[in-house]
Amino acid sequence: MTDFLVRGAAELWTGRRDAMRVRGPVDLRVRAGRIAAIGTLAAEPGERVLDAAGCIVYPAWVNTHHHLFQSLLKGIPEAIDLPLVPWLGAVTVPYRAGFRDEDAFRVAVRVGLVELALSGCGTVADHQYHVYPGMDYDPSAVCFEEAERLGLRFVLCRGGQTLPSADAPPEAVPETLEQFLAGVEHDAARFHDPSPHAMRRVVSAITTPHTSCTSGELREIARHARGLGLRLHSHLSETDDYLRWAREHHGCSPIEFAERHEWLGPDVWYAHMVHLDDDELRRCADTGTGIAHCPQSNARLGSGIARIPEALAAGVPVGLAVDGAASNEACDMLSEAHACWLTHRADPRSGRFAGQPGGHAGAMTVEDVVHVGTAGGARVLGLDGVGTLAVGQGADFAVYDLREPRHFGLHDPAVAPVASGGRTPLKALVVAGRVVVEDDAVPGLDLAGLREDAARWVRALRR
Repeated sequence: MTDFLVRGAAELWTGRRDAMRVRGPVDLRVRAGRIAAIGTLAAEPGERVLDAAGCIVYPAWVNTHHHLFQSLLKGIPEAIDLPLVPWLGAVTVPYRAGFRDEDAFRVAVRVGLVELALSGCGTVADHQYHVYPGMDYDPSAVCFEEAERLGLRFVLCRGGQTLPSADAPPEAVPETLEQFLAGVEHDAARFHDPSPHAMRRVVSAITTPHTSCTSGELREIARHARGLGLRLHSHLSETDDYLRWAREHHGCSPIEFAERHEWLGPDVWYAHMVHLDDDELRRCADTGTGIAHCPQSNARLGSGIARIPEALAAGVPVGLAVDGAASNEACDMLSEAHACWLTHRADPRSGRFAGQPGGHAGAMTVEDVVHVGTAGGARVLGLDGVGTLAVGQGADFAVYDLREPRHFGLHDPAVAPVASGGRTPLKALVVAGRVVVEDDAVPGLDLAGLREDAARWVRALRR
């Protein structure tokens, strides 16, 4: 259904920091994929009604950085306790060989998208760097097909590299610069929609600016993307190693290096950005350069805690992201939101907000988390038509059913999806006016079959 009435929600959150909560009972009308009205509404003759009594409505989450092919690489024993650099050598390089088969790649993408949808995520930006010369299938088309099948908005951050990785299998051989640019351009011609309510977007996304290509190529990639009207995305400043490498090889910080090569601006966002000093935060704010915040992956790999409360205070665009399943074994936006809420309160630097030593319990509120994970993410991606619940915006929202024991006894039930932890069941997930999750299930999905497919490919990958 694309035209209907959501009736009687206990509370609705808009995603806007200046006016987050609409107290219930509150109704929401959907027409032609957009929000037509919010308030106390009478059902129209023949209008379909979704009963949201006792439920909480949030904007659908916007995931600003993922690696969907890693959905079959969760919890690899040899790497689960490794930091980033050895983890890369143990997982993302050698296991690329396991995805020479299109079915393995497709199953991984489907697993990741289903997991995200069941957490209330409506928009997924995937940094898809599993590309190599001579591939016998089209990974970009697979991603868009699987997203369309589920009804999710999808942003393909077309990754890759032109410099080789050590001991890489044939499936991780780099492209030439010409092949990379041609691949981006081909995907943009087929899939890119620049409209603010787009269901499909394409982004130029070299894997890492200062290690995946040469300095001259980096500037050429930026100019090529902007010439096509595309945004830019990559990883940056994730660990101390990023800082050391940039200082040793380029004589500057990663942010300075990016700026020298035209990789800062309101059309650019980076994953992680854990290690930024005061000057770099100000530079991101001044240029409008965004951050895809990955608190669980940053913690899982021991990379550190990003300075997100300070970035928000400075005006840096910030979105929430789960990163790849190989460094985040539960890739859903609710667990990411819960981690975001807790992590910054425990950060020993956060007390500076209250003029006190140690952590600060008010450094990141539930409202902050919802804003970052919805409106903030839409801003980072340049999708102005989604991320907030208001008349005229895309009808992308999650209706959470507070039926689990973890939700019993809450004095403020509306904070439950973020504060209570675990996965809050979905009454419905709506994307562009289409119900894509209903009664906590994906209509038409053979979940048992998907579980079997994933297990089969995990066995193959282990061999």
